[in-house]
Amino acid sequence: MSQAVAFVEVDWAGRMVRIEHQWIAPERKSTPLIVFLHEGLGSLAMWRDFPQRLCDAVGCRGLVYSRPGYGRSTPRAADEAWGLDFMHQQAHEVLPAFLRAVGIDPVAQPPWLLGHSDGASITLLYAAQFPQALAGAIVLAPHILVENLSVTSIEKARTAYLETDLRQRLAKYHDDPDSAFWGWNNIWLHPPFRAWSIEAEIEAIRCPLLAVQGLDDEYGTLEQIHGIARRVPHTELLELSDCGHSPHRDQADRLIATASAFITQQTGDKP
Repeated sequence: MSQAVAFVEVDWAGRMVRIEHQWIAPERKSTPLIVFLHEGLGSLAMWRDFPQRLCDAVGCRGLVYSRPGYGRSTPRAADEAWGLDFMHQQAHEVLPAFLRAVGIDPVAQPPWLLGHSDGASITLLYAAQFPQALAGAIVLAPHILVENLSVTSIEKARTAYLETDLRQRLAKYHDDPDSAFWGWNNIWLHPPFRAWSIEAEIEAIRCPLLAVQGLDDEYGTLEQIHGIARRVPHTELLELSDCGHSPHRDQADRLIATASAFITQQTGDKP
């Protein structure tokens, strides 16, 4: 069962930030650990029951958290803008600091990472930077470069935030919805960000990798996961029909079946 939501403080670039997190089935002490990384507008709560369902299917532990700026974690200051390297900072600085703060030594007991969208890109960057500190990775709707489709959809999201009830709906999941939305939206629509790419960096990935994309994803094309497979040839791909940008919502059963089999295959017959 999941524990109650808890908080831990970490030092990020010289300032303390509070990170909301929740353990799933921590009593399964000898089993693999899956750490879940949410999308650009996501949070711990927005995963709903997917982490619990996947951990139960695998028979393992889970850890879900909200990045700074999201959920109940420390909001982004009103005058703080994410930089072009914001996902690198999350992968190289925040995630390692968070793991240390909750008592995880990723070298001694390498976790699995499962990331969605921006969280998937952060997962890829962590996997490339810390190959000795990761058992494997699953990425849902990852970004390795900026596509016109992504920018067009993010522009539509800006209009929706300003003109519809999107802000009110996000307020259910974020203490400061403006922190979450504008941090994400402003950097993705910042003209220099069009040149953002992690295509070369991910070639360093050595861990088992499953890359998943919905065929109806409004934020990215199949080039994202095909590009990963070209650069990381051992990648396994899952293309889901009748599926948009959130495979864990649109095709949860099929995703859980494939992901649990992938993890079990890598860890052996027993968790």
